[in-house]
Amino acid sequence: MSNWSWRDGHRRLAVLLAFCFTAAALVAACGGGGDSGGGGGSSSGKKVDMAAELKKPANLTIWAWTPGTEKAVAMFEKAHPNIKVRLQNAGQGATGGHYRKVRTTIKSGKGLPDVVQMEFQYTPSFLLTKDLLDMTPYLPKNFLSNYPEWIRNQVNIQNGIYGIPWDSGPLAFIYRKDLLKKAGVKTPIVTWDDFAKAAEQYHKAMPDSYLTNLPGGQTGQWLGLFWQNGARPFTTDPSNFKADLTSPQVKQVTEYWDKLYANGSISHDADFASAWYQGFAKGKYAGWISAAWGPIFLQSYTKSSKGQWQAQALPVWKAGDKTSANWGGSTLAVLKATKSPAAATELARWMLTEQKPVRMFSAEPQFLFPTVNWMLKDPNWLNTKYAFYGGQQVNKVYADMASVVDKSWQWPPIFEYVNTTGDAIRSKSVDQGKGATVTLQPWQNAVVNYAKQQGLTVAGQ
Repeated sequence: MSNWSWRDGHRRLAVLLAFCFTAAALVAACGGGGDSGGGGGSSSGKKVDMAAELKKPANLTIWAWTPGTEKAVAMFEKAHPNIKVRLQNAGQGATGGHYRKVRTTIKSGKGLPDVVQMEFQYTPSFLLTKDLLDMTPYLPKNFLSNYPEWIRNQVNIQNGIYGIPWDSGPLAFIYRKDLLKKAGVKTPIVTWDDFAKAAEQYHKAMPDSYLTNLPGGQTGQWLGLFWQNGARPFTTDPSNFKADLTSPQVKQVTEYWDKLYANGSISHDADFASAWYQGFAKGKYAGWISAAWGPIFLQSYTKSSKGQWQAQALPVWKAGDKTSANWGGSTLAVLKATKSPAAATELARWMLTEQKPVRMFSAEPQFLFPTVNWMLKDPNWLNTKYAFYGGQQVNKVYADMASVVDKSWQWPPIFEYVNTTGDAIRSKSVDQGKGATVTLQPWQNAVVNYAKQQGLTVAGQ
């Protein structure tokens, strides 16, 4: 199995088109939806006696697709011999049908897993239908202090904890230093103004190559760029939902890239397709605005340029600023319907916070970017050198970016629709030479209308 074949559903929040639901289909798939208030399956605030609970025999089922999970499950069973775990791969993220199968199973009430892999952006939609367990009573006091604040906020929603963070995807810029040197482009590229000039300079010097490629249809990447620029287009709360996809911060990003599209300095090829893979292999793209999962991915497809790749901080809008954003990341969540909430929560917590499994997931070949503070600060991990990058300590670059991700971003409770609609209208417009900015108002209108159809109360409407 190639490195990317399992990552496209796991790391990236919307790498390929997620499955698209009509208003009626989404309600049906989620097993209802008429009740738009509240959150997930909130548990009693009273702490559970976990020592007593974990002495009881339990049989758990976990649905996850990340390679290495079977090793972590074996470690857990060794530590908890009275708890038996069955691991199943129900599909790789949205593109593999994982979420569709979870919803279908919830609706039928048969064959339910106890623990499910859940990407950050999908959590609010499962809270909307009240399908997730509030894990707070089953976790140690101050559990969330183990994570950077922006990571905490991915799972700490509506006063509950709805998942144990697994990995994340802080953004940086990866480039081939040999190609940039040949074109006379100086690095690091500090600001987005510098980046635009570098993109123009590079393409003039290398007419068959581009400094980077930005597909019109890559909503996950676009949202990361909006996030970095201070845009906050969504709120998670279904009783006070906000959609603001035409803000000045959003428009600044789209207008910036529209200029580069218009002057031909960057390409907009569909990503994660055969031609795109070959583009990296043949040097058509000299760089990639990539999340932390990018470095290990590139090693599989650009072996001929081993040692030439470099990572740097994501360019900023104003010199002196230091900001990044996130593209990717997942958790292990527990379904409210589980018959063993204590054991299920312990499985998720143990696999994703204990040192042995966390170190295993953070190392090659899994190369998941860690979320827990102790691993993000681990000197052995930070100082790891990679031959593919000429000995660069790539983890330091991404850990630095992870430390400056803004904490206030929220995901919409209708992410599938936001994602697929954004992909469809933006990719068509960009490919036709009309740019991304003209799609913002139609995207906004579509999202607001859909939110109303789902029973969400839309602020200002």
